[in-house]
Amino acid sequence: MGSRRDRLWSLVMIGLSASMVSTIMLIATGLFLLLFGSAVQWLISVSASRDISAIELLYDTVFTGVGLSYGLSAILPAIFGTLALVMLMTLFIAPLGIATALYLTEYARRTWYTKLIRISIMNLAGVPAIIYGVFGLGFFVYGLGGQVDELFFSDRLPSPTFGTPGLLWAALTLALLNLPVVIVAITEGLDALPSDLREASIALGATKGETVFRAVLPAALPSVFTGLILATARAAGEVAPLLLVGAVKYAPSLPFSAKAPFIELEQKFMHVGFQLFDAVLFNRVGPGDLGWIATVALVLVVLILTLNLIAVALRAIILRRRVPLNPF
Repeated sequence: MGSRRDRLWSLVMIGLSASMVSTIMLIATGLFLLLFGSAVQWLISVSASRDISAIELLYDTVFTGVGLSYGLSAILPAIFGTLALVMLMTLFIAPLGIATALYLTEYARRTWYTKLIRISIMNLAGVPAIIYGVFGLGFFVYGLGGQVDELFFSDRLPSPTFGTPGLLWAALTLALLNLPVVIVAITEGLDALPSDLREASIALGATKGETVFRAVLPAALPSVFTGLILATARAAGEVAPLLLVGAVKYAPSLPFSAKAPFIELEQKFMHVGFQLFDAVLFNRVGPGDLGWIATVALVLVVLILTLNLIAVALRAIILRRRVPLNPF
Protein backbone atom coordinates (compact mmCIF):
# COMPACT_ATOMS: atom_id res chain seq x y z
CA MET A 1 0.00 0.00 0.00
CA GLY A 2 2.79 2.34 0.91
CA SER A 3 4.77 1.67 -2.27
CA ARG A 4 1.68 2.32 -4.40
CA ARG A 5 1.11 5.62 -2.59
CA ASP A 6 4.76 6.56 -3.10
CA ARG A 7 4.56 5.81 -6.82
CA LEU A 8 1.36 7.85 -7.11
CA TRP A 9 2.95 10.75 -5.27
CA SER A 10 6.00 10.56 -7.52
CA LEU A 11 3.82 10.65 -10.62
CA VAL A 12 1.95 13.69 -9.26
CA MET A 13 5.19 15.55 -8.53
CA ILE A 14 6.60 14.68 -11.96
CA GLY A 15 3.41 15.93 -13.61
CA LEU A 16 3.47 19.19 -11.62
CA SER A 17 7.14 19.75 -12.43
CA ALA A 18 6.61 19.07 -16.13
CA SER A 19 3.58 21.38 -16.27
CA MET A 20 5.44 24.22 -14.52
CA VAL A 21 8.47 23.88 -16.79
CA SER A 22 6.22 23.80 -19.85
CA THR A 23 4.33 26.90 -18.66
CA ILE A 24 7.57 28.81 -18.06
CA MET A 25 8.91 27.81 -21.48
CA LEU A 26 5.68 28.89 -23.18
CA ILE A 27 5.71 32.27 -21.41
CA ALA A 28 9.39 32.86 -22.25
CA THR A 29 8.87 31.83 -25.87
CA GLY A 30 5.79 34.04 -26.18
CA LEU A 31 7.64 37.02 -24.73
CA PHE A 32 10.58 36.53 -27.08
CA LEU A 33 8.30 36.19 -30.12
CA LEU A 34 6.35 39.30 -29.07
CA LEU A 35 9.52 41.38 -28.79
CA PHE A 36 10.92 39.98 -32.01
CA GLY A 37 7.69 40.61 -33.95
CA SER A 38 7.39 44.18 -32.61
CA ALA A 39 11.02 44.93 -33.48
CA VAL A 40 10.71 43.56 -37.00
CA GLN A 41 7.44 45.40 -37.58
CA TRP A 42 9.01 48.66 -36.42
CA LEU A 43 12.05 48.19 -38.66
CA ILE A 44 9.87 47.48 -41.70
CA SER A 45 7.41 50.32 -41.14
CA VAL A 46 10.02 52.98 -40.30
CA SER A 47 12.34 51.94 -43.13
CA ALA A 48 9.43 52.16 -45.58
CA SER A 49 8.45 55.64 -44.35
CA ARG A 50 12.04 56.92 -44.64
CA ASP A 51 12.77 55.16 -47.92
CA ILE A 52 15.75 53.22 -46.58
CA SER A 53 16.32 49.53 -46.15
CA ALA A 54 15.61 47.75 -42.86
CA ILE A 55 19.30 46.78 -42.67
CA GLU A 56 20.37 50.43 -42.84
CA LEU A 57 17.85 51.38 -40.16
CA LEU A 58 19.07 48.54 -37.95
CA TYR A 59 22.66 49.70 -38.47
CA ASP A 60 21.74 53.26 -37.46
CA THR A 61 19.83 51.99 -34.43
CA VAL A 62 22.76 49.92 -33.18
CA PHE A 63 25.79 52.02 -34.21
CA THR A 64 24.97 55.67 -34.91
CA GLY A 65 21.53 56.57 -33.57
CA VAL A 66 20.89 58.66 -36.70
CA GLY A 67 17.22 59.14 -37.50
CA LEU A 68 15.94 58.12 -34.07
CA SER A 69 13.49 60.31 -32.22
CA TYR A 70 14.50 62.92 -29.68
CA GLY A 71 16.23 61.47 -26.65
CA LEU A 72 17.00 58.05 -28.17
CA SER A 73 20.56 56.93 -28.85
CA ALA A 74 22.41 54.00 -30.39
CA ILE A 75 22.50 50.66 -28.60
CA LEU A 76 26.10 49.54 -29.22
CA PRO A 77 27.76 51.76 -26.55
CA ALA A 78 25.24 50.44 -24.03
CA ILE A 79 26.14 46.85 -25.01
CA PHE A 80 29.86 47.54 -24.43
CA GLY A 81 29.09 49.25 -21.13
CA THR A 82 27.01 46.28 -19.97
CA LEU A 83 29.77 43.84 -20.91
CA ALA A 84 32.41 45.91 -19.10
CA LEU A 85 30.23 46.06 -15.98
CA VAL A 86 29.56 42.32 -15.97
CA MET A 87 33.21 41.38 -16.51
CA LEU A 88 34.44 43.71 -13.78
CA MET A 89 31.76 42.53 -11.35
CA THR A 90 32.69 38.89 -12.01
CA LEU A 91 36.34 39.60 -11.16
CA PHE A 92 35.22 40.91 -7.77
CA ILE A 93 32.51 38.41 -6.96
CA ALA A 94 34.18 35.10 -7.92
CA PRO A 95 37.06 35.05 -5.37
CA LEU A 96 34.97 36.64 -2.60
CA GLY A 97 32.07 34.24 -3.06
CA ILE A 98 34.28 31.14 -3.22
CA ALA A 99 36.41 32.20 -0.23
CA THR A 100 33.38 33.01 1.94
CA ALA A 101 31.57 29.78 1.08
CA LEU A 102 34.70 27.69 1.74
CA TYR A 103 35.25 29.36 5.09
CA LEU A 104 31.66 28.90 6.25
CA THR A 105 31.51 25.28 5.11
CA GLU A 106 35.02 23.89 5.63
CA TYR A 107 36.74 26.00 8.28
CA ALA A 108 34.20 27.78 10.50
CA ARG A 109 32.90 25.84 13.50
CA ARG A 110 29.20 25.03 13.49
CA THR A 111 28.10 27.45 16.19
CA TRP A 112 25.14 29.76 16.63
CA TYR A 113 27.26 32.58 15.27
CA THR A 114 27.99 30.85 11.93
CA LYS A 115 24.32 29.87 11.68
CA LEU A 116 23.41 33.53 12.20
CA ILE A 117 25.86 34.51 9.45
CA ARG A 118 24.30 32.02 7.04
CA ILE A 119 20.79 33.26 7.81
CA SER A 120 21.94 36.87 7.36
CA ILE A 121 23.49 36.04 3.97
CA MET A 122 20.26 34.41 2.81
CA ASN A 123 18.29 37.44 3.99
CA LEU A 124 20.65 39.78 2.14
CA ALA A 125 19.76 37.96 -1.09
CA GLY A 126 16.22 39.30 -0.70
CA VAL A 127 17.07 42.96 0.00
CA PRO A 128 15.69 45.32 -2.71
CA ALA A 129 18.32 46.30 -5.24
CA ILE A 130 17.79 50.04 -4.79
CA ILE A 131 19.00 49.72 -1.18
CA TYR A 132 22.36 48.52 -2.49
CA GLY A 133 22.37 51.50 -4.83
CA VAL A 134 21.93 53.91 -1.93
CA PHE A 135 24.67 52.11 0.02
CA GLY A 136 27.00 52.19 -3.00
CA LEU A 137 26.42 55.91 -3.48
CA GLY A 138 27.11 56.72 0.16
CA PHE A 139 29.92 54.28 0.94
CA PHE A 140 31.75 53.74 -2.34
CA VAL A 141 31.23 57.01 -4.20
CA TYR A 142 31.20 59.62 -1.43
CA GLY A 143 33.17 57.59 1.14
CA LEU A 144 35.92 55.60 -0.57
CA GLY A 145 35.89 57.73 -3.71
CA GLY A 146 36.33 60.93 -1.74
CA GLN A 147 39.23 59.43 0.22
CA VAL A 148 40.93 58.21 -2.96
CA ASP A 149 40.65 61.68 -4.49
CA GLU A 150 42.18 63.30 -1.40
CA LEU A 151 45.07 60.83 -1.31
CA PHE A 152 45.97 60.42 -4.98
CA PHE A 153 44.16 63.09 -7.02
CA SER A 154 44.30 66.14 -4.75
CA ASP A 155 45.69 68.23 -7.61
CA ARG A 156 42.42 67.76 -9.53
CA LEU A 157 40.12 68.80 -6.69
CA PRO A 158 37.47 70.17 -6.40
CA SER A 159 36.74 68.30 -9.65
CA PRO A 160 36.28 64.68 -8.51
CA THR A 161 37.95 61.69 -10.18
CA PHE A 162 36.74 58.71 -8.17
CA GLY A 163 34.47 60.68 -5.86
CA THR A 164 31.71 60.56 -8.47
CA PRO A 165 29.60 57.67 -9.83
CA GLY A 166 31.52 55.48 -12.27
CA LEU A 167 32.13 51.99 -13.59
CA LEU A 168 34.21 50.80 -10.63
CA TRP A 169 31.62 51.76 -8.03
CA ALA A 170 28.81 50.31 -10.13
CA ALA A 171 30.67 46.99 -10.40
CA LEU A 172 31.34 46.91 -6.65
CA THR A 173 27.71 47.74 -5.89
CA LEU A 174 26.45 44.94 -8.14
CA ALA A 175 29.06 42.63 -6.61
CA LEU A 176 27.57 43.26 -3.17
CA LEU A 177 24.09 42.79 -4.62
CA ASN A 178 24.92 39.40 -6.14
CA LEU A 179 27.42 38.14 -3.56
CA PRO A 180 24.76 36.56 -1.30
CA VAL A 181 23.33 34.62 -4.26
CA VAL A 182 26.78 33.27 -5.17
CA ILE A 183 27.63 32.38 -1.57
CA VAL A 184 24.35 30.54 -1.04
CA ALA A 185 24.71 28.57 -4.29
CA ILE A 186 28.30 27.51 -3.53
CA THR A 187 27.53 26.75 0.12
CA GLU A 188 24.64 24.50 -0.79
CA GLY A 189 26.86 22.69 -3.30
CA LEU A 190 29.57 22.16 -0.69
CA ASP A 191 27.07 20.97 1.91
CA ALA A 192 25.66 18.45 -0.59
CA LEU A 193 29.05 16.73 -1.03
CA PRO A 194 29.33 13.45 0.89
CA SER A 195 31.51 13.52 3.99
CA ASP A 196 33.22 10.38 2.70
CA LEU A 197 35.09 12.53 0.17
CA ARG A 198 36.72 14.58 2.91
CA GLU A 199 37.36 11.59 5.15
CA ALA A 200 38.95 9.57 2.35
CA SER A 201 41.24 12.44 1.41
CA ILE A 202 42.41 12.94 4.99
CA ALA A 203 42.81 9.17 5.46
CA LEU A 204 45.15 9.11 2.48
CA GLY A 205 47.39 11.66 4.20
CA ALA A 206 46.21 14.93 2.67
CA THR A 207 46.26 18.07 4.75
CA LYS A 208 43.19 20.19 5.38
CA GLY A 209 44.18 22.65 2.67
CA GLU A 210 44.88 19.91 0.13
CA THR A 211 41.52 18.30 0.92
CA VAL A 212 39.65 21.57 0.47
CA PHE A 213 41.35 22.84 -2.68
CA ARG A 214 42.16 19.58 -4.48
CA ALA A 215 39.21 17.38 -3.54
CA VAL A 216 36.27 19.39 -2.22
CA LEU A 217 36.42 22.52 -4.39
CA PRO A 218 36.80 20.66 -7.73
CA ALA A 219 33.80 18.52 -6.82
CA ALA A 220 31.75 21.68 -6.11
CA LEU A 221 32.66 23.46 -9.35
CA PRO A 222 29.15 22.99 -10.84
CA SER A 223 27.70 24.94 -7.90
CA VAL A 224 30.36 27.63 -8.30
CA PHE A 225 29.48 28.15 -11.94
CA THR A 226 25.77 28.05 -11.16
CA GLY A 227 26.17 30.93 -8.72
CA LEU A 228 28.28 32.92 -11.17
CA ILE A 229 25.77 32.36 -13.98
CA LEU A 230 22.93 33.64 -11.79
CA ALA A 231 25.02 36.68 -10.83
CA THR A 232 25.92 37.41 -14.45
CA ALA A 233 22.31 37.31 -15.60
CA ARG A 234 21.18 39.54 -12.75
CA ALA A 235 23.98 42.05 -13.31
CA ALA A 236 23.19 42.34 -17.01
CA GLY A 237 19.52 43.07 -16.34
CA GLU A 238 19.66 45.07 -13.11
CA VAL A 239 18.86 48.77 -13.38
CA ALA A 240 17.81 50.22 -10.00
CA PRO A 241 21.28 50.50 -8.35
CA LEU A 242 22.82 51.83 -11.57
CA LEU A 243 20.58 54.90 -11.42
CA LEU A 244 22.75 56.08 -8.52
CA VAL A 245 26.25 54.71 -9.11
CA GLY A 246 27.32 55.36 -12.68
CA ALA A 247 24.95 54.52 -15.54
CA VAL A 248 24.06 57.49 -17.73
CA LYS A 249 21.83 58.19 -20.70
CA TYR A 250 24.74 59.15 -22.95
CA ALA A 251 28.50 58.67 -22.52
CA PRO A 252 30.87 60.36 -24.99
CA SER A 253 33.27 57.40 -25.11
CA LEU A 254 33.41 53.69 -24.34
CA PRO A 255 34.77 52.59 -20.93
CA PHE A 256 37.81 50.90 -22.53
CA SER A 257 41.38 52.08 -22.99
CA ALA A 258 44.45 51.02 -24.96
CA LYS A 259 46.58 51.32 -21.81
CA ALA A 260 46.62 49.01 -18.79
CA PRO A 261 44.32 48.14 -17.08
CA PHE A 262 42.48 48.61 -20.42
CA ILE A 263 39.30 49.82 -18.73
CA GLU A 264 38.35 53.29 -17.48
CA LEU A 265 37.33 52.56 -13.91
CA GLU A 266 36.27 56.13 -13.08
CA GLN A 267 34.24 56.71 -16.26
CA LYS A 268 30.47 56.78 -16.44
CA PHE A 269 28.99 54.24 -18.83
CA MET A 270 25.87 53.32 -20.76
CA HIS A 271 23.83 50.23 -19.93
CA VAL A 272 21.19 48.45 -22.03
CA GLY A 273 18.76 48.09 -19.15
CA PHE A 274 19.21 51.74 -18.20
CA GLN A 275 18.60 52.79 -21.81
CA LEU A 276 15.35 50.84 -21.82
CA PHE A 277 14.29 52.31 -18.48
CA ASP A 278 15.16 55.85 -19.57
CA ALA A 279 13.38 55.51 -22.92
CA VAL A 280 10.16 54.26 -21.34
CA LEU A 281 9.93 56.79 -18.51
CA PHE A 282 11.71 59.99 -19.50
CA ASN A 283 11.84 60.32 -23.27
CA ARG A 284 9.32 61.57 -25.79
CA VAL A 285 8.44 58.14 -27.08
CA GLY A 286 5.46 58.19 -29.38
CA PRO A 287 3.39 55.23 -30.56
CA GLY A 288 5.69 54.77 -33.54
CA ASP A 289 8.73 54.41 -31.27
CA LEU A 290 7.36 51.52 -29.22
CA GLY A 291 9.02 49.20 -31.70
CA TRP A 292 12.37 50.78 -30.86
CA ILE A 293 11.72 50.00 -27.19
CA ALA A 294 10.91 46.42 -28.16
CA THR A 295 14.20 46.33 -30.11
CA VAL A 296 16.19 47.45 -27.06
CA ALA A 297 14.36 44.93 -24.87
CA LEU A 298 15.12 42.21 -27.41
CA VAL A 299 18.81 43.21 -27.42
CA LEU A 300 18.85 42.98 -23.61
CA VAL A 301 17.24 39.52 -23.65
CA VAL A 302 19.65 38.28 -26.32
CA LEU A 303 22.62 39.76 -24.42
CA ILE A 304 21.63 38.02 -21.18
CA LEU A 305 21.02 34.78 -23.06
CA THR A 306 24.43 35.06 -24.75
CA LEU A 307 26.23 35.68 -21.47
CA ASN A 308 24.47 32.68 -19.92
CA LEU A 309 25.36 30.45 -22.87
CA ILE A 310 29.01 31.55 -22.70
CA ALA A 311 29.10 30.82 -18.96
CA VAL A 312 27.45 27.41 -19.46
CA ALA A 313 29.91 26.56 -22.25
CA LEU A 314 32.88 27.57 -20.09
CA ARG A 315 31.52 25.48 -17.24
CA ALA A 316 31.16 22.45 -19.52
CA ILE A 317 34.71 22.88 -20.90
CA ILE A 318 36.30 23.29 -17.47
CA LEU A 319 34.39 20.38 -15.95
CA ARG A 320 35.32 18.19 -18.91
CA ARG A 321 39.02 19.03 -18.67
CA ARG A 322 39.44 19.17 -14.91
CA VAL A 323 41.91 16.82 -13.28
CA PRO A 324 40.39 13.77 -11.60
CA LEU A 325 39.95 14.17 -7.86
CA ASN A 326 43.30 13.31 -6.25
CA PRO A 327 44.69 15.02 -3.15
CA PHE A 328 48.29 14.18 -4.16
